[in-house]
Parts: sequence; structure tokens; C-alpha cells
Amino acid sequence: MQLLHPIINVIKFGAKPDGKTDSTQPFLKAWSAACSSASPSTIYVPKGRYLLRATVFRGPCKNKITVQIDGTLVAPADYRALGNSGYWILFIKVNRVSVFGGTLDAKGAGFWACRKSGQNCPVGARISQVTYRNIQGTSATPEAVTFDCSPSNPCSGIKLQDIKLTYTNTAATSSCKNIGGTSSGVLMPESCI
Repeated sequence: MQLLHPIINVIKFGAKPDGKTDSTQPFLKAWSAACSSASPSTIYVPKGRYLLRATVFRGPCKNKITVQIDGTLVAPADYRALGNSGYWILFIKVNRVSVFGGTLDAKGAGFWACRKSGQNCPVGARISQVTYRNIQGTSATPEAVTFDCSPSNPCSGIKLQDIKLTYTNTAATSSCKNIGGTSSGVLMPESCI
């Protein structure tokens, strides 16, 4: 089967899958190529560990973008390397983006130790105004949908629309903590929002 849209491999833009070399600029160059493409495109992240500093994927983009992650995106070991940005990975003014697979290793142990100590720490992750739409398939685990948001930084404005996920041909489950939003359409598993 031949794909009719470009595959943009982050390694071709200089990303290193060693977990130590800063791959922020190669990822941004791959994003720029996908965002400016007149046809739908896929950003491909092969197996390996890719170190990313505070990164902004900015739109608007010309067409649909799929991000296929077969590796792991890794935050700096010291959360202070993110500066005062308040985020690690940020998508802004972007529509029609789908992210599949992969692992995000935010290196949160140092951050949570800071929070527990009462020191002046960055805000951490914030998830808001995100729509999950037309997601279907088979979950690798019985719990197909999990939102475990911070009590001090809850997820807000989350929309679930037409989600159909199963686990071994049975209904999967969902779990939500500290989240606000809406759900509509066919929802399997049953919405926890």
C-alpha cells in the first residue's frame, strides 16, 4: 500500500535517538515542514529516546498532521532547564493534529519533590481546551481512557466525542480524576467526565 502523503522522519532533520542529545530544533524543523505542507503529512518518531526542551508546536497549519511516535520523548532531567515557560510541550493555534503511540517521559520526580518541599516551582503540566474525537480501536489495557490530572492544576475544557475503544472484544473502562469537560456521541467506554 502506498501512502499519498509525506512522511517526515525527525531523524532526517537531525534528531538523535540517544536520550542525551537535544533534539528540540530537529523536531521543530520537522513540524515546520509538516505545518507548511499543502497535503496531509505524518511526522514520524522512530524507536529511541529523544530529549526535548520546552517546545512550542505553533500553527495555524495548512493541512492535517499526524504524529506517529514509536519512541519516547524525554524531558530534561532537571525541570529548571524548562525555565519559566510553564510547559514542556505545547501545541498552540493548531487544529487537525492526531498523536499516536509512544511514551512521554516528563522526568517528574524532581518537580514533585520541589512541590512537596513548598519551594517556588514551575506550574507543571496543564491540559485544557482539548478535543478527542473519532477515536476507535483496541486498547492494550483494560482501562482505555485515563485522565489523572493534578488537584492543583486540573484538566479543563476536555471534550470527548465519538470514542469507541474495546479491550479483548469487551468494553474497556475509563478513569478520570480532577477533570472538567463534556462528552457526546458514541462513547465506549462510558465517559468518566
